[in-house]
Amino acid sequence: MNAPRPGAKPLRSLDDALAALLAQAEPFADTQAVSPFDADGRVLAEDLVSALQVPPQDNSSMDGYAVRCAEIADEGVPLPVSQRIPAGAAPQPLQAGTAARIFTGAPVPAGADAIVMQEDTEAQDDGKVRILRMPVPGQWIRASGEDITRGSTVLARGERLGPAALGLAASIGRDRIRVARRPRVALFSTGDELVMPGDVAPEAMKPGAIYNSNRFFLRSLLLRLGCEVDDLGIVPDRRDATVQALQQAATNNDVILTSGGVSVGEEDHIKPAVEQLGTLDLWQISMKPGKPFAHGRVGQAHFIGLPGNPVSSFVTFLLLVRPFLLKLQGATRLAPPALQLPAHFDWPRADRRREFLRARRNEAGGLELFPNQSSGVLTSTVWADGLVDVPAGQTIARGDLVRFLPLAELLA
Repeated sequence: MNAPRPGAKPLRSLDDALAALLAQAEPFADTQAVSPFDADGRVLAEDLVSALQVPPQDNSSMDGYAVRCAEIADEGVPLPVSQRIPAGAAPQPLQAGTAARIFTGAPVPAGADAIVMQEDTEAQDDGKVRILRMPVPGQWIRASGEDITRGSTVLARGERLGPAALGLAASIGRDRIRVARRPRVALFSTGDELVMPGDVAPEAMKPGAIYNSNRFFLRSLLLRLGCEVDDLGIVPDRRDATVQALQQAATNNDVILTSGGVSVGEEDHIKPAVEQLGTLDLWQISMKPGKPFAHGRVGQAHFIGLPGNPVSSFVTFLLLVRPFLLKLQGATRLAPPALQLPAHFDWPRADRRREFLRARRNEAGGLELFPNQSSGVLTSTVWADGLVDVPAGQTIARGDLVRFLPLAELLA
């Protein structure tokens, strides 16, 4: 295991850093009323209470015939068909000794206590229907309120809305729902080595130049979290340019998110620039990848500085920035639960920092590692479907159960 340098200040643990970060995330007080059509991914700012039963009355879950069980003594009994009930109709009470033709979703007539599905009947030429299988009370009837009862809370404040939740809101008649406003996030990258795709052809790249991949995945992640993104591009590696970019970003945004420039080299200007304009209360974390992570304030805006290495930037966003942005919106569920899965690999190198390894599930239900775990290998994040959380100082042997964080939920 790597030993800390003599006299080096202990790095803050990931759990402590996350707790400190979330303590600074005061949920927005202002909200917006939007259509459910426009609320996917938004965080609910009110409890949704149903004013009605769903379904509103007993209804049929099958095409068939509504009957009164007590009137059917044996299989093969023929009954006159007294009415036809399509979905949306208002049926008459079921006449004694008769059956009612009924369709899926149609209200069950008063007096009926079962539905005989069409496959268990035989229509006769004389207008009667023969019941081929004895019914039991309640069969194929969806009871009023079995989904939602009047006065119940169907969606709670703080829930992040997805397609099913939007359908549920519509099912109780809500055409407007109140959600937290979107976080306004300013995004920029630092580094004279960065080039935008399309500005320079691959064959014309100068030595040391790289394409700015971080800008693309960070912007996408922010949009997935419902943010409004103010993309300020690439800022040159100069102190004055960094200060100017931070001042501009702080003007109308809730959060400033940067990539690169948070290490300790002479060309890393973020730290002194933030300290010149505001405060810096979090600097470097005991995690791998992702040690160079920073949080502070510039004016009224939160500042979050991510590492420049793409995998480090990607992982620290998912584990730290994502829950921070969700809490600003009042979300109650900030992180998905981890899974316990068997390692189909060996990891004999214990590190003094907590590590997050890129891995994916195999057909045998175990986890395989991407062969190159370097923080600059962005390919690993595409190949992987999750992160293996390795505690500091721990090794892994094949067959050990490990903590696995699925990327599908972290990227939702």
